[in-house]
Amino acid sequence: MDRYLKPILSLVLGYLLIGLALPTRAQSTTSSAEALVASALALKPDTERGEAEFTALSCARCHRKNAVGRADSDTPRLSGQHAAVIIKQVLDIRSGLRANPPMQPMVTEERLSLQALADIAAHLQALPVTGALGKGPRSGVARGKELFGKDCASCHGAAGEGNATIFAPMVAAQHYTYLVRELEFIRDGIRGNSNPAMAALLKTYAQDDLQAVADYLAQVPAPERR
Repeated sequence: MDRYLKPILSLVLGYLLIGLALPTRAQSTTSSAEALVASALALKPDTERGEAEFTALSCARCHRKNAVGRADSDTPRLSGQHAAVIIKQVLDIRSGLRANPPMQPMVTEERLSLQALADIAAHLQALPVTGALGKGPRSGVARGKELFGKDCASCHGAAGEGNATIFAPMVAAQHYTYLVRELEFIRDGIRGNSNPAMAALLKTYAQDDLQAVADYLAQVPAPERR
């Protein structure tokens, strides 16, 4: 037997004998990403350092200096977003769990340390939500409010404020075009790191309903800070 093949077969046999499922690459990647998120959240962030790092890494080139994003290029507003959400999404992009080819080379381990990420996330969370946001047609606001209250508020909050403890992002006061794109990505399985329950829910939505939710959220003001 080939000397390289024998150890592999022995490992497989060992798993079968003790009744364990073979670990998949996806499971390994998820576990690694979760460990990195926990490590980043355990760090003590510095908002002033985060502001300097946000500038040094040229994040403002896409997200703009005050992190309001760009409605015309589907770049999200990050100002006021929960630091925990930013950390998780960035590390999911780094690991490949979330599909975002333009961002992936910008958030590699070589470019962005966990401490720098924690600092930037804290800086972004502390920023006020200012600047004009990309709005929808406003024709779906009433329907979107109804759907959001029924299906989404339990995780994302009644005012769209999000929930950092479960990594549910603030979705209020976000660009309409970005919201539509991400909802479509989640529904179609493109985003990659979506909550399975949310993906299943959105598959039951007509396209008009999906756009209505985005239309509503783009009109909701950012929740007051506590």
